[in-house]
Amino acid sequence: MKNLLIILNPAAHSDKAGRLPEQIREVSGDVEMRLSSMPGDAELIARSSVKEGFSTIVAAGGDGTINEVMNGIISAGGQDVTLGILPVGTMNVFAVELGIPLHSLKKAWQIIMTGEVRRIDLPICSAEGVERCFVQLAGAGLDAEVVRRTTRESKKALGPLSYLLSLAQVAGQKPPPITLKSHDGALRNGSFVLLGNGRFYGGPFTMFRQGSQVDGLLDVLVFQSQGPWDLLRYMHAILMGQHAELKDVEYFQTSSLELSSEEPVPYELDGEMVGYLPVTISLRAGAFSVLAPGPIAG
Repeated sequence: MKNLLIILNPAAHSDKAGRLPEQIREVSGDVEMRLSSMPGDAELIARSSVKEGFSTIVAAGGDGTINEVMNGIISAGGQDVTLGILPVGTMNVFAVELGIPLHSLKKAWQIIMTGEVRRIDLPICSAEGVERCFVQLAGAGLDAEVVRRTTRESKKALGPLSYLLSLAQVAGQKPPPITLKSHDGALRNGSFVLLGNGRFYGGPFTMFRQGSQVDGLLDVLVFQSQGPWDLLRYMHAILMGQHAELKDVEYFQTSSLELSSEEPVPYELDGEMVGYLPVTISLRAGAFSVLAPGPIAG
């Protein structure tokens, strides 16, 4: 299939890494596959693939690989290119959001072959004149600091547990306050901020109750505290689906957002550390095409 390309991050999951190319070829047949070898490779491969004329590009990896491939497509002007997903990474939140099976390459490939093309919203982050997109989630403060401290070696060895170990190191540190300005000009402050372009965050947890990839709105959670007991309280409330009701948590939606701080505060996009505040986030409604098993909830 000349119009279809697979971009594989063979290091996406260490215990499968040696077998991944062979396993994918078993379900994909003679579809062309290109392997990334280091951070940023998948983005470069996607960018050149768009210029070569591929109409469907499949990201085989986790959320970080998907983010790179999507940014490569967008930066090359490939708004009409369709993205397919083979979820083989440490974190696969975007695949969960779309309803793509996580543990069956065969079923995931069937969606690429027979699924529906869906147009989803595309969040754009602008900082220092540079634009980057994210597909599912972003954060400033606590979660970005956790991402910053979690090494690739740790993720390969421990998987999602590596993030919990980094969280234990960060918990209790006094964070610089973050200022938020939404599209209506309202100002808010918090210790850390989570952003969603859908319902899920960090796995099958419904973090953003009203979240949708097709409503033209960003979902925002602002947390006021960051002490160890506060984080345990937040986690318990998240597991119970009650975090938005906490007095020191605010949940709102906006079409754009400005984040700033007087001290260095990191931010992450789709689980990858990108830089430090300030950053401005806008949304392009229905700007990106993905292959999904069925309609996305709106």
